[in-house]
Amino acid sequence: MSVVLVTGASRGIGRAIAARFVREGQQVIACARGQAGLDALKADLPAVECFACDMRDDAAVDALAQAVLERHGGVELLVNNAGAFQPGALAEEADGVLQEMLQANLFGAYRLTRRLLPAMLARRRGMVLNVCSTASIAAYSNGGSYSIAKHALLGFTRNLREEMKPHGVRVVALIPGATHTDSWAGVALPPERFMPAEDVAELAWTAWSLSPRTVVEEIVMRPQLGDIGAADFA
Repeated sequence: MSVVLVTGASRGIGRAIAARFVREGQQVIACARGQAGLDALKADLPAVECFACDMRDDAAVDALAQAVLERHGGVELLVNNAGAFQPGALAEEADGVLQEMLQANLFGAYRLTRRLLPAMLARRRGMVLNVCSTASIAAYSNGGSYSIAKHALLGFTRNLREEMKPHGVRVVALIPGATHTDSWAGVALPPERFMPAEDVAELAWTAWSLSPRTVVEEIVMRPQLGDIGAADFA
C-alpha cells in the first residue's frame, strides 16, 4: 500500500483521483480549502485521511507537509491538483490577478513539492503528478493570467522531471481539457461536451501503476469533439 496525497481533493478531478486510488487499496490523504467538502468526501470515502489546507497560504502548506511527514514519513505519490480558475483578458483584468493565479496554481504546488521531495530522494522512488491544463500548452481567448499560471506549472513540471531523472522519482504532467467539474458550472453546454473527471483519474492511476522504470512525461486529454470554443456558444 502506498501513501498518496491529493490536493484539491474535495471535488472534481481531485475527488475522482482520490476515489480511484482508494478503490485500489492505497492510503489516500486528501486536502482542500473547505472543511464542508472534506466532510462530504470523508462520508463517501471513510478510509481517506483529510486535512483542511489552503494552498495559497504558505504557513498552511508547511503545516500540511509537516503533519504528513510526521504521520507517514512522506508520500510515495504527490498529486498537485489544487488550483483556481479566473478567466479574463490581460488588458482588462484587475491588478493582482496574476499574483492570485500564480499563488493558487503554481506556488502552493511548488512549495509542497519541495517540502516532500527530500523523503522521496532518500528512498530513491516516488512520483509527483501535476494536474495542468490544455491552457498550459495553448493560448486561448480570455485565458488571461490563469493561462500564464498554468503554463508556469507545466514549466515547473518539465524542469523537475529533468532534475529527478537520476534519483528514481518520476514526474508527470497530466494535461486535461474541458472536464465536467464545478469550474464549468452555469455553462449552457451538454455534459457530452466534457470529459468525465473519472477518465482523468483513470489516467492518473495508469501513470502511477506503470513500472518504476517507465514514466509517462505528459498526458494530454481532450473531449472527443475537441476544445470548447466560440462555436459552442453560437
